[in-house]
Amino acid sequence: MTAPSLLRLVAAAGLCVVAALPSGARAAERGLPAWTQEITLNGFLKTSYSYNFNRPASATNQFRVFDFDDNTFKVDEFELVAQKPMAKPRDAGFRVDFTVGSSVPRVTASAGLFRDATGQAQDIDVHQAMAGYVVPVGAGLRLDLGKFVTSPGYEVIDGYDSWNDNASRSLLFGFAIPFTHVGVRASYPFSSRLSGTAMVVNGWDVARDNNTSKTLGGQLAWTSGGPFGLTVSALTGPERSGDNSDARSVIDVVATLRPPGRLTLAANGDWGTEADAVGPGQDGTWKGIALYARLSLSDRCALTARGEYFEDLDGVRTGVAQKLRELTLTPETRVTPHFGLRGDLRVDHSSQLVFDKPDGPSQTQPTVLFEALYSF
Repeated sequence: MTAPSLLRLVAAAGLCVVAALPSGARAAERGLPAWTQEITLNGFLKTSYSYNFNRPASATNQFRVFDFDDNTFKVDEFELVAQKPMAKPRDAGFRVDFTVGSSVPRVTASAGLFRDATGQAQDIDVHQAMAGYVVPVGAGLRLDLGKFVTSPGYEVIDGYDSWNDNASRSLLFGFAIPFTHVGVRASYPFSSRLSGTAMVVNGWDVARDNNTSKTLGGQLAWTSGGPFGLTVSALTGPERSGDNSDARSVIDVVATLRPPGRLTLAANGDWGTEADAVGPGQDGTWKGIALYARLSLSDRCALTARGEYFEDLDGVRTGVAQKLRELTLTPETRVTPHFGLRGDLRVDHSSQLVFDKPDGPSQTQPTVLFEALYSF
């Protein structure tokens, strides 16, 4: 039996065991251990269809994150989350996000965990797996140890507890920041308006460190107590294999404005640099900004627009020295509180001829995406 097949077998067995656990009420009735009443089980399913009007021979949408396949129906992800939440000092808990599917796991899989030495990922991942404890210091210092989603960025990996506003992901989400980390994270609420996070991790998207240096990160999140919020995040540390000195650093800023009414506005900016990434004495840099406007047309329907600019003049993040722009429009309807439908109309533009087209490479890539989501 191959390693990927064995992993799938173990994962399937684990799913069956967890799904068979009785609810808290049934557990109490049967006299089962108390822990069976403390663990919650939630899930999320997303399927989609994407069409690229360029009709690329590669059947691939270039510079996309999860919607990288053209003209095919896909099971993007099925996520099962088992956790024991932590709410107050001296609470201990855990969270595991197990994911299968042909989109999300292929991107979020970390080197050394569900991604082999050649960089190939399979249709399975655990994009979070952490244990935690709330230290009884002040308002409660929360410590998480294990694998967790990165702090920078406005957009999210879809899950039962958070859906992204756009069906496709921004260029900043895909190329300016990492997806996940393995290490230790500390979070503390300084007040009702200000909280902070600090972490020491192996690096960007690596479960097993590829050098002997660690990456440091921090975040401050502030809310005005009204409609405005501001979050500033930073990461720095060597990321290339066997390189312990050339740091990759990024600063990420997210601002949100939720005035009374149905409109939400947001902005996300990133600036990054990596020492000697272009060559000896030549640092690589990247920067970008994404603007968002979400209009809730009713309790069930919404429309989100995103405009974005990403500059990778050294080609250290996208592999091509270029400037990228994109415009996305996402209509959404929630048929029920747990079931939703979304569309995604998107046009990408590059300063270079990078988009695949039968009659020759193009600077433009227009696509459309449809998806269905269910959470429980």
